[in-house]
Amino acid sequence: MGARRPASNSGFGRPGMAAWVPSDALDRRLLCGTEYGTVRYVGSVSPTAGIWLGVEWDDPQRGKHDGTYEGTQYFKCRHPKGGSFIRPNKANFGVDFLTAVKDRYALNDERDVQHGTENTLVFGKKTVEFVGMDSIAEQQSQLNQLVDISVRECAVSHAGQKEEISRTCANIRHINLSKNLISSWETVTAIASQVQNLETLNISENKMKFPSTSTSVSGAFSKLRILALNQTEITWAEVLLCAPGWPALEELYLTSNNITVLERPDNVLQTLKLLDLSDNQLLDGNQLHLIAHLPRLEQLILRNTGISSIHFPDAGFGCKTKMFPSLKSLAINDNKISQWSSINELDKLPSLRSLQCHNNPFMDTEKNPETLRQLIIAKISQLEVLNKSEILPAERKGAELDYRKIFGNDWLAAGGNWNPEKNKPSEEFLAAHPRYPSLCLKSMTIQRVKGLLYRLLKIPGSELKLSYESSKLEGKEVELDNDLKPLQFYSIENGDCVLVRW
Repeated sequence: MGARRPASNSGFGRPGMAAWVPSDALDRRLLCGTEYGTVRYVGSVSPTAGIWLGVEWDDPQRGKHDGTYEGTQYFKCRHPKGGSFIRPNKANFGVDFLTAVKDRYALNDERDVQHGTENTLVFGKKTVEFVGMDSIAEQQSQLNQLVDISVRECAVSHAGQKEEISRTCANIRHINLSKNLISSWETVTAIASQVQNLETLNISENKMKFPSTSTSVSGAFSKLRILALNQTEITWAEVLLCAPGWPALEELYLTSNNITVLERPDNVLQTLKLLDLSDNQLLDGNQLHLIAHLPRLEQLILRNTGISSIHFPDAGFGCKTKMFPSLKSLAINDNKISQWSSINELDKLPSLRSLQCHNNPFMDTEKNPETLRQLIIAKISQLEVLNKSEILPAERKGAELDYRKIFGNDWLAAGGNWNPEKNKPSEEFLAAHPRYPSLCLKSMTIQRVKGLLYRLLKIPGSELKLSYESSKLEGKEVELDNDLKPLQFYSIENGDCVLVRW
């Protein structure tokens, strides 16, 4: 449901006549019909009479010039055809939050209450029965029951009267304020400060000004867990300036914001579990090192970020990185990763379980999609889900076995050998196939392992008893009791502990 223009904005004069304009109109967001824009100029435009608004449109196709008219520059636009002039009476500067809520949920005092049957009230999509209710008291009660509010595209531009929201909607926890007329972060704070238990806030598609310097931390967002700031033109530096006010934030969505560089978050965002930076063109993969020490980050979404490589320089072949210690899920779809070495690097992530990597150039090196999937599975030891498809134990065993066969001759040619004393594969081979040594170990039979242990311990294999412990089988010890089976048969993985008794 569309929002009304407030009464104070309804008395604009005719074109050419004097017209009332909000005192803070400059840089305010507005609607003209269905088009969104930002006021960049308020004043006269020679040789016409009266006040004009110079508007930079969100859609540059809507405009006619760049703010220059008849040789005079009145304002600047990022697009050469992004601006035009309109009369104030064509501008909708929006409504306060509560007016939009009442309009959206058909509870505005100025409207007749929407009735369904004789004894029901239609409340949004919910039908509530009533018997001889007093309409104003009932409306107040209904507003007070609201927990999840969406006023998307309702032309919200300001908070309204102080404490009015907290008096009227005391139980709100989730707010969708996307695609409105919010011009500044201060407005968002003014609304949030009146919502005591705010947990989820979506203010995407509002082009607004954010603090450029450190500000005093308010308690407005003290319980906020999920925040969406997609398409708001926020920079990473501005994120970090606002972040001290988000002490409990777990999910942060920042897509399509032209973020190109990152900075290390010091003492902020430490509770973050999910970060979405999709559709921001990062300068390079090294930018990721700057957010790599967020201790609780479990999900990182980097679709279409322009990265061409991933590298964790703190860890060598077959070792685990200290970066992204809790990262379980990574999405790197639609990027420019062309080398398999970046996939090798992902095996260094200690907690990685899920990967999405569609639409990257490295995938074009293998025509058969099944073989491609097997290669990725074999290269990343702890992966359980690939491109949203679960990796079953049998598939992993097959992938690792095929990988060992495919590159077996290359391993031998590079100096590999089944005899540990002679096994010295080249650095080049290890760089291309860092998991190969551990795959060879997994393919060894229990009998061969006992033979190696005999060389080390000088104890006959018949006297050795082998078992292993796994983090996946806490408190349980599995006996390796069949000498003819390979270690892989028992699903031993990197990090598992083999116990030797005699």
